[in-house]
Amino acid sequence: MNRLPYKTTLQNKLWLVQTDTTVGFLSQNAAHLAQVKERAANKPFVLVTASFKTLKTLCRVPKIHKRQVRRSKKTSFAYANGRAVRVVKDARHAKFIRPFAWFYSTSANEKALAYNEAFAFAKSDIIVEAAEGLYEGEASRIYRLGRSAKKRMR
Repeated sequence: MNRLPYKTTLQNKLWLVQTDTTVGFLSQNAAHLAQVKERAANKPFVLVTASFKTLKTLCRVPKIHKRQVRRSKKTSFAYANGRAVRVVKDARHAKFIRPFAWFYSTSANEKALAYNEAFAFAKSDIIVEAAEGLYEGEASRIYRLGRSAKKRMR
């Protein structure tokens, strides 16, 4: 059963949210997200999800790296299929993501600039702001996982 009957209308929206790492844009439409960020359409975004069940549908984690993927916080992993996925452990952000299963995620700033609240508010369709407000934090680490080795990308 679909928990949100209006989910299809919300899928194409651009959300401004305080993520587990920094203030960011979330959307299930990668083309719209790329257009807002003035970014090449073929450059991939990080996928965020709140459950390992959804992670299993998005990519296959090499057996040797499963423990690290389960235990890591604020870390994205790039897999063989070209996707980078982060499983959110922060309770507040995970609660927001869970009804949608996954989102494409990127920082809420103009290309190669610091966070600008005016830009972020102007570009987003829906703003989700907690009591402590929106703040720019540290970006997530990204590791590329191979069959046996891992390499830090960011």
